[in-house]
Amino acid sequence: MTRPTPEVQALIDLATAHFPPLGTEMTDIAEIRAFFAARPRPPVTPLPVAGVADQDAAGVPVRVYDPGVHENAPVILYCHGGGFVLCDLESHDGFCRALALATGATVVSVDYRRAPEHPFPAAPEDAYTALLWAAETFPDRRIAVAGDSAGANLATVLTLLARDRGGPRIVCQALYYPMLDPTRSRPSHRENGQGHFLTSDHLRWYWDAYLPERADRTDPYAAPLAGADLSGLPPTHLVTAGFDPLRDDGQAYEAALTAAGVPVEAHHYAGMFHGFLTMAADGLPEAAEARATAFGFLRAALGPH
Repeated sequence: MTRPTPEVQALIDLATAHFPPLGTEMTDIAEIRAFFAARPRPPVTPLPVAGVADQDAAGVPVRVYDPGVHENAPVILYCHGGGFVLCDLESHDGFCRALALATGATVVSVDYRRAPEHPFPAAPEDAYTALLWAAETFPDRRIAVAGDSAGANLATVLTLLARDRGGPRIVCQALYYPMLDPTRSRPSHRENGQGHFLTSDHLRWYWDAYLPERADRTDPYAAPLAGADLSGLPPTHLVTAGFDPLRDDGQAYEAALTAAGVPVEAHHYAGMFHGFLTMAADGLPEAAEARATAFGFLRAALGPH
């Protein structure tokens, strides 16, 4: 069995050390969020963008990043990861700044309601409300959706909702190590379930918090791999990582999209782990390469046509 390189393992160990034992020793959401709030954070100088503003998107908080390229810049609606339970606008602020600067797009980061207080369908409905707001606030602009992990679930669910509800039109979707299947039944969940930062215990706890009603686990708006009709979805950029428990789910989604006639540009990073795209600033060359490729896809898809 292959193992991460020493450099990658050191980052996995560092990330793990700053993450609580979810689903085993720690299950109370207030305690978990207090743990995250109390974590020491190294001082970071935010990447400068022309404008950053917290706004109200019809009742859903969003943060809008204006790269200052031109007045009619395209829009990327971004949904952050965190298992539908953790993370927020602050946790993904640096990534969204980098995304705006690299693509020249206005990035709208969505602060959707989180489980367990607000289980499915609160998160996708909030994301869809924000999408409608973005389409109205920035009329006649090309719109993409993107997200990481649970946020990638919400991004692709947005393409289903937009198709089924008659809009807004989404020109492409970018899915970074998506969390798509509550059954957690594919081999990578066993092969990578421990020791690679994201664990099988985390995923079980996340899904239980997000989908307490068992009947929702086959709803395509919650679990897009549960037999959803994927026809008519926009071109897709999909990233998977070799040491990620979600690896096989992402690759199964690639196959399902392709079978449905959706153009897919898939990139698999065999030596990487869940969450690696946000670690380009930690001296991880593979993350910098993957980020450049991912942002390049969005820039090309949203450019002049």
